[in-house]
Amino acid sequence: MESALKPFRVLAYVVGCMLLILCAAMVLRYGFGNPTLSKITAPIHGGLYMLYLVAVMNLGMKARWSWPYMLGVMLGGTVPFLSFFIERKVTERVQSAAPAAAEA
Repeated sequence: MESALKPFRVLAYVVGCMLLILCAAMVLRYGFGNPTLSKITAPIHGGLYMLYLVAVMNLGMKARWSWPYMLGVMLGGTVPFLSFFIERKVTERVQSAAPAAAEA
């Protein structure tokens, strides 16, 4: 599970940062009429979010998460700042489950 946790953590932070940049780009686009940054940021965030979904699926399958929990983690990349909170909770959950799995 640790091998799947690292890509998830990296992508959670990257997607979270890109989402914040995308929010700023949307303010520039719709508030100030400058669409340049959003035209660049939106596709990058979309591609990184797809990688984030794959990382969540990989970790979720290895950790044997329920589908509702996995979907909740996936939605973490759609709300600003939520991916940082979700990443911390998932990391704690996986690390606390690792010793239990090693004993079994």
